[in-house]
Amino acid sequence: MPDIHPTAIIESGAQIGDGCQIGPYCIIGPHVKLGEEVKLHSHVVIDGRTTIGARTQILPFSSIGQSPQDLKYQGEPSELQIGTDNIIREHVTMNIGTEGGGMVTRVGSGGLFMPGSHVAHDCQIGDNVIMANNCTLAGHVTIEDNVILGGLTGVQQFVRVGRNAILGAMVGTKHDVIPYGIVMARPTRLDGLNLIGLKRAGIASEEIQALLKVFDRLFVEEGGTLSERMDAIEADFGELDTVRNLLGFLRVETGRPILRPQDY
Repeated sequence: MPDIHPTAIIESGAQIGDGCQIGPYCIIGPHVKLGEEVKLHSHVVIDGRTTIGARTQILPFSSIGQSPQDLKYQGEPSELQIGTDNIIREHVTMNIGTEGGGMVTRVGSGGLFMPGSHVAHDCQIGDNVIMANNCTLAGHVTIEDNVILGGLTGVQQFVRVGRNAILGAMVGTKHDVIPYGIVMARPTRLDGLNLIGLKRAGIASEEIQALLKVFDRLFVEEGGTLSERMDAIEADFGELDTVRNLLGFLRVETGRPILRPQDY
């Protein structure tokens, strides 16, 4: 049975999973679904058509599933879907989607969302993502698996950040960031590959060396168009998962430019 503090307010229609812990002064709206063993520490507000997966923890003063900060929103029944085993720290905000973005904001599993971080409407967040303090995502942002976003970093609307990339504190980006990329300096530029992250992910050293060669051929060496260089890279290194991920990311046409090294 759930453990619900007597000061919590749970509106009729809310679905509370077995083993949930709902602390003092939490408020849960009528369309909310909590999976098993979700823990709301205290003073948490969850509203909208929000689903939260098992064992996710939410700390005080977070506001989850409120209406999007989009003047075009007219009350359509959009959703927020949050996966399992996340830690959502104090003062985090996550909004439901909009009609213009597919109606769903998605947050994966195993993430850490530090105090003050914000996930706007229609964002698509992968698994094992870390957003440090006061990191903010505008609407329609895509963050792939295993990304780390530093404190006070901002990501502009419709931007994509590829898997296993890392953005340092206060850098921000209005351009897509490639998988395995690292962005540390201001003004913002692509500073290379996230070598530490690749090693932590268990990528073999031979594959990392191949990725370094791919990076040089994409952004340092001259000759041919980017598309031609990608075709040549696929012919030489296409058997590697990391290279396929990188090329697949680059071939998606979104209208957003790719963040590049400063001297490119």
